[in-house]
Amino acid sequence: MMEPVTCPIRKEVDVYLAMSRGRVMAEHLGFKLVDRTRIEIVILELARNLLVHANGGQMIFRRIEHSDYGLGMAIESIDQGPGIADIELAMQDGYSTAHTLGAGLPGVRRLTDQFQIESQVGIGTRVYAVKWLQSLRRSIYER
Repeated sequence: MMEPVTCPIRKEVDVYLAMSRGRVMAEHLGFKLVDRTRIEIVILELARNLLVHANGGQMIFRRIEHSDYGLGMAIESIDQGPGIADIELAMQDGYSTAHTLGAGLPGVRRLTDQFQIESQVGIGTRVYAVKWLQSLRRSIYER
């Protein structure tokens, strides 16, 4: 059993360390190059969000199994930042409070098979995303 990997995100270099550790886990789980790249982009976007919006936080990568979907990788981002007042607005392409492209959270949702976000103003934000080894999108159409 593969142990969860926790990556503190406090400065820019931590973003790249997290991407590297996530890539290694994805390789060990057997993800193909295209999905490993998707996972790295997800980690990059979430880690940058931690720095830009919450002054840091942590990321946790886990190997997960599900009876219907098989093997996957969970990517969790947790912070004690200011929180997101309007999650629906934050999930719209082009919306940004940091004067960026506003593609981060919507992009993460598109690149993963499952996506959850919880946030409380003044408390922080938790993003939980899963990439299945056999994509949910493919398995739905194969049934």
